[in-house]
Amino acid sequence: MSNYEHISPGEFLRLYDRGELKNGLVIDVREPFEWDYYHLDGTTLMPLQTIPASLGRLPSDRKIYVVCAHGVRSEYACRYLAEQGYEDVVNVIGGMAALAAARGFAYD
Repeated sequence: MSNYEHISPGEFLRLYDRGELKNGLVIDVREPFEWDYYHLDGTTLMPLQTIPASLGRLPSDRKIYVVCAHGVRSEYACRYLAEQGYEDVVNVIGGMAALAAARGFAYD
């Protein structure tokens, strides 16, 4: 069984707002049209189906935070990355919908 962490939307935004994610990488595994609708500055768009072909671009020495719309695709991505040997992977619970709601924006 692969291991990865989970982070609450509130904790993720606290780290994001304080600039404490700069040493990590935040990837957004949604589709481009979802990204265009709403995303956080400084995140990297990498749709879920592109993850296998993008492994060479992902650093193995940095924490990788993964976000999607509601937390389902990011869960799949985290599981896959952990299975590929990435040891510091974090799923953002609730995805962009939860992050947007915490910011006062109705995502859905």
